Amino acid sequence: MGVSDIIAGFIDEMLSDSEGTAELQRAELANRFKCVPSQINYVISTRFSPEHGYIVESRRGGGGYIRIRRINMDAQILIMHTVNAIGDSIDSGTAAALLTNLKNAKAVSNNEIGLIISAISNNALRPVVPEERDSVRASILKQMLIHTNNT
Repeated sequence: MGVSDIIAGFIDEMLSDSEGTAELQRAELANRFKCVPSQINYVISTRFSPEHGYIVESRRGGGGYIRIRRINMDAQILIMHTVNAIGDSIDSGTAAALLTNLKNAKAVSNNEIGLIISAISNNALRPVVPEERDSVRASILKQMLIHTNNT
């Protein structure tokens, strides 16, 4: 297990212990895990982003902090928030992260997730020229989520 996994696990545990909100100090975490502060930034930006179901606020300076909140939304609102966050183009990794968030929030069933992943996979999009796959993937993903939301 790498340092990033250990830091992410620690932050996850803090969020669980504090009912979904954790306040951290970057330098304090860096000292605790014997890493540079930019490693903390990396973990927060890659594992605790809105796509993963979190809101991150930060305040710089001597008394600065990073506040991470787990987003708890109604399934329908979460799906629509996700559709709006997709944009005109999405790569397969980001799409997978968004779908994992929806699955974890129980906004979309495992069967629906499986169908969506199949429909937006690189294998399914093979007939599409590589330069256009991410935009086609975004369009398919949005439509599938909208129609999942209507059932």
